[in-house]
Amino acid sequence: MEKETLMKSLSLYDKIVEHSKLQGFHQSCDPKTGYLLKGLASSKAKGKFLELGTGSGASAAWIVDGMDGDSTLITVDINPQLLDIAKTYLGNDKRISFRCEDGAIFIRNMEETFDFIFADTWPGKFELLDKTLDHLNVGGFYVIHDLLPDRSVPEEYRIKAPKLLNKLRERRDLVITEVDWATGILLAIKTME
Repeated sequence: MEKETLMKSLSLYDKIVEHSKLQGFHQSCDPKTGYLLKGLASSKAKGKFLELGTGSGASAAWIVDGMDGDSTLITVDINPQLLDIAKTYLGNDKRISFRCEDGAIFIRNMEETFDFIFADTWPGKFELLDKTLDHLNVGGFYVIHDLLPDRSVPEEYRIKAPKLLNKLRERRDLVITEVDWATGILLAIKTME
């Protein structure tokens, strides 16, 4: 991707975060996680990407910055106001398809498979994990974050996160890398059907 496009995407990220804060949304993807998402996305030529939990589009800005011109991203969120922020800044990118629906319903009805899934909401992470991973291609990345104990996440989340990690560690079809960095990241690579 050309330097001008890179600068535009990073500028969009900053604008999304600023706009989100003005709207009272303070859960945007942090830059360290964003750089990882961008790097992973750049490794999937002609990739099919899925983001569960668009929020206001901060992480989507990083993902599309790493995607090539032949890749596509479906991003799903139940909150139309947050999706409107994402569409304001990313809506002109024809590689992105925005879906305003409950993530659990989207996962239950999902038919296609993906090369990259960033699960940034309960469905796809704490709910319907197996169904979500069934739609990850062999060699595909499954990424989650916010795994370090932090007071900014709800107590129920802090209780569920260690159980989720144990469940992912037990799967024989994934190679897991846990990174004690940023907000706590897990990268899983699917190795078999």
